Amino acid sequence: MLYILKSAYREFEERVGRVAAPRGAKTALVSAAVNRQQGPFRVADLQRECPGVSIDLIRRVLKNLRTARKVRCLGRGQNAQWARAGE
Repeated sequence: MLYILKSAYREFEERVGRVAAPRGAKTALVSAAVNRQQGPFRVADLQRECPGVSIDLIRRVLKNLRTARKVRCLGRGQNAQWARAGE
């Protein structure tokens, strides 16, 4: 019985190792979170909404959105607020 459990677990590990998130999934998650924001928001708000996404990726996405003129920064530093361009 122990042999069966061990081989089943090994097969499970192999299958889980093959499953991967598609490229750009976290970027899309952050972009969607930005689009859901009402009024000014902070990076910390996006971190709460997107667990598992690094702060560096959130900042990179915000920088790309700012370059595309979809968001604008309303301040500087740790407590800087952001707003969507239409607001």
